[in-house]
Amino acid sequence: MSVTITLEQDEALVLLELLSSEKLEASVDTAERNALWALEGALDKQLAEPFSPNYSELLQKARQSLLERYGR
Repeated sequence: MSVTITLEQDEALVLLELLSSEKLEASVDTAERNALWALEGALDKQLAEPFSPNYSELLQKARQSLLERYGR
């Protein structure tokens, strides 16, 4: 069984950056890590921005968009 999750583009980009940064590695167990890797892989397949030459700028804009939408 699979689950479908809908994310805004900026949410997906910021989440992918978090997952690929390994910031969560020390705080999760093996099963959680495997689930996070699966999520990272799914996001990787959907997003082209990480391969863009201006990725840092796109990521910063996505972060700013989330702050504006949800607050600090």
